[in-house]
Amino acid sequence: MLSQGSPGATSLRSMPNHVSRRGVLRGVAGLAATGALAPAAASSAFATGLVSRERPSITHGVQSGDVTADSAVIWTRSDRPARMFVQVPGLRTYRGPVLTGKTDFTGRVVLEGLPAGEHLDYKVVLADPDAHRPVGEHAEGQLRTTPRRARDIRFLWSGDQSGQGWGRNPDLGGFPIYRAMLKRDPHFFLHSGDSIYADGPITGDVTLPDGRIYRNVVEEVKTHVAETLADFRGAYKYNLGDAGMREFLARTSMVCQWDDHEVSNNWYPGEILDNDLYTEKNIDVLKVRAYRAWTEYQPLSPRTVSEHQIYRKVSHGPLLDVFILDMRTYRNPNTPDLEAGAVGPEGGILGTEQARWLVRALESSTATWKVIQADMPIGLVVPDDHGIEAVAQGTAGAPLGRERQIAWILKEIKRRKIRNTVWLTADVHYTAAHYYDPSKAAFSDFDPFWEFVSGPLHAGAFGPNVLDPTFGPQQVFAATPPRANTSPLEGSQFFGEVEIKEHSRDLTVHLRDLTGASLWSKTLEPVIP
Repeated sequence: MLSQGSPGATSLRSMPNHVSRRGVLRGVAGLAATGALAPAAASSAFATGLVSRERPSITHGVQSGDVTADSAVIWTRSDRPARMFVQVPGLRTYRGPVLTGKTDFTGRVVLEGLPAGEHLDYKVVLADPDAHRPVGEHAEGQLRTTPRRARDIRFLWSGDQSGQGWGRNPDLGGFPIYRAMLKRDPHFFLHSGDSIYADGPITGDVTLPDGRIYRNVVEEVKTHVAETLADFRGAYKYNLGDAGMREFLARTSMVCQWDDHEVSNNWYPGEILDNDLYTEKNIDVLKVRAYRAWTEYQPLSPRTVSEHQIYRKVSHGPLLDVFILDMRTYRNPNTPDLEAGAVGPEGGILGTEQARWLVRALESSTATWKVIQADMPIGLVVPDDHGIEAVAQGTAGAPLGRERQIAWILKEIKRRKIRNTVWLTADVHYTAAHYYDPSKAAFSDFDPFWEFVSGPLHAGAFGPNVLDPTFGPQQVFAATPPRANTSPLEGSQFFGEVEIKEHSRDLTVHLRDLTGASLWSKTLEPVIP
């Protein structure tokens, strides 16, 4: 609030006489836009005619997420203090919060009382902060509430965006994979993590091996690693600068997950960075800032935001439950761990509490298909400068290190007769299908299952990674780039698609390329008890 004599504030009453009215207007509008002017004061200034009646604008589109049978979360961002409204035609108008600089002018509204199994239009309206009616600029979106009875389902998954210095490219129209995904008309999209590369600067054009120039859109906030809260926020705004991405998110609900690059490459709790690009070396300090920005820029439920718990179950009717894992927040250090011993839920890559939750949640699920959305693969060796980044330890024989926790989960799935589990992941920047066969495994006390890998959305392409034989994975299909760090201009960008049929309950996976073409598919028949 502006008050005479208060530190850091400018009193309108005490302005010197030689300051022009135009200067006052410019100053108050600037305070409103940056959040320095409290919503009530901003509204008062508008009302008294000190500032223009130009209304708040939506800067980065609208999104929906964490959709259930009767609820959904709607997200947007304003350019200044604004009251957020959401209108669902034929249903009701929801009066949301005032968006302020405290959240970088982002906000969300939880829609409740929605009809199940419906394709709904919605409209986000930004009004003046003290408004009671939705009058102002608007943007439209669409979402599908989950059904209460069996219906056909189509959803997509992928991850890894703006990595390895490959940013928005005007020659490609930004991030072209979103246009291909939109054509698939999915019910929802599972984002498998690395939604930004906070540790990956985008600094200019790059000459490719064939002589072509990869042109990057450069914004100052992305020219260095993210350390401050403003840096992390800026990385999300950079990605949302792509019109194709905004259109896809406006028309497709999202289920969000995170991995390492939302904070820093291959991070683990308690790590002290050995990286000269950073002035803040304590990963736990960076993680707090990164998590805040991640929650501000994703359509997440208030519970996920307030409880700092990313792992959760998302139900999609009687045919599908999705179990979102957090393989980052609770992991042990990335040191080599060749310790053998009994398998169990303790420690590992998930932490004990999450591992036990996953088994309990899988057992209590009545859905036909149980999709486990993992942010890292199980059987692929993902190296780290300190040792092992993912699960696989890279040696044959009995489970070692983090493998022991995954072995316990697989063993419990078998012991409790949990049927029809499928693992989806991204992270390694290529697409592949792995069949885990206990008859070919060193540890064989589990039922066979499939793991499907797909990505990146828009980053350097890599692979293939080495398969660890502990759980007997067989690579049935893989599409990899001709060399490491292939640019999006050269292809090798991938997403996956899952279709579940209402009557047969069959589940079909397609691994698709940058154009949306299916490179490989597999249909799985459910085991019906």
